[in-house]
Amino acid sequence: MSKRFVYADNSATTKVSENALKAALPYFTQNYGNPSSIYSLGMEAAKAVLSARQQVANALGAARVNEIYFTSGGSESDNWAIRGAAALGEKKGKKHIITTAFEHHAVLHTCEYLEKQGFEVTYLPVSSKGLITAQQVEKAIREDTCLVTVMFANNEIGTIMPIEEIGKVCKAHNVLFHTDAVQAVGHTDINVQTMNIDMLSLSGHKIHAPKGIGALYCRTGINLPNLIYGGAQERNRRAGTENVPSIAALGAAITDAVTDIEIKNSKTSAMRDRLIEGILKIPQTRLNGDTEHRLAGNVNISFRGIEGESLLLTLDLKGIAASSGSACTSGSLDPSHVLLAIGLPHEIAHGSLRLSINEENTEEDVDYILEVLPEIVKKLRKMSPLWERICKTEGIEDYTEK
Repeated sequence: MSKRFVYADNSATTKVSENALKAALPYFTQNYGNPSSIYSLGMEAAKAVLSARQQVANALGAARVNEIYFTSGGSESDNWAIRGAAALGEKKGKKHIITTAFEHHAVLHTCEYLEKQGFEVTYLPVSSKGLITAQQVEKAIREDTCLVTVMFANNEIGTIMPIEEIGKVCKAHNVLFHTDAVQAVGHTDINVQTMNIDMLSLSGHKIHAPKGIGALYCRTGINLPNLIYGGAQERNRRAGTENVPSIAALGAAITDAVTDIEIKNSKTSAMRDRLIEGILKIPQTRLNGDTEHRLAGNVNISFRGIEGESLLLTLDLKGIAASSGSACTSGSLDPSHVLLAIGLPHEIAHGSLRLSINEENTEEDVDYILEVLPEIVKKLRKMSPLWERICKTEGIEDYTEK
């Protein structure tokens, strides 16, 4: 059988869509003016920025277009929201932050930095399925709590959090609520007003816009400190000439992403479920994350007795692009902090595989993965001293010898 290519790492990044590319191209070579300039060429660029800002606001259900700030991506948006909220809280003598144990590192590392600045952070434990409850959040809120930051959907195991319920709790206690929605935008319905979300982070390259562009939604009335000084861009809070082509592309991409979510999810979740069912037929495997509250395109499975890096490299030789976790830390040999947070031991967490598909994948892609993956796992286990020890210690029949 000839080698084919299957891209199954859409949680890491997506290809730029035709609509996003078409939206960007004129601002490279035709309407290339600086949006801050007052002549016509600059005004055309400024119109593009305003139009994209409105598109992002519409996609999120924001009340006002000026609640959208363009950034370089999700990590920058997370940093701005969390550090900004901390600065506002400190002025009021509130230096307590609530988050979860399995947030993206853009959140966790920012919280760790703030701990060194004298803030106290509560890291809520997640269930074995990777979920927290609004009750956990409410129980953790104190008089000095300045911020709750909980991701909308987990980037590794795809669990979707009860964001609307958490938002109600935060509003009732008058605590700012931020959510990292990088993985959720375009895959689940979001309305920042009805969900009582004060700040939301998103990244363009997860929804078919270019890398290096993102946005932060910040509700009117929250006066975040400047992120960058030096110019009047982004209402004086983030200096620097706007990345007009990428901003235009983001506007087009997010508009497409939030259109017909239910139809796209129906197709994608059917392929996801077939992948999960087929892969779990391999002995000594387990699904990570919740089966119900899960992103439509996320499959995360652990295989006992093998290393995730070997699995990814062998899949790549077969033309399948996948991940063992977050692309931001894929160069690390440490086990996933997400899988450890849901209670997996190190040796099992090391042997994880994340397949993240979308509506552009096909049934033939699923067929190919299910054809080659079992043989790859069998081959790697046959070479693994760990697998041999597991079989002997636990009295498991070693199917790789057959």
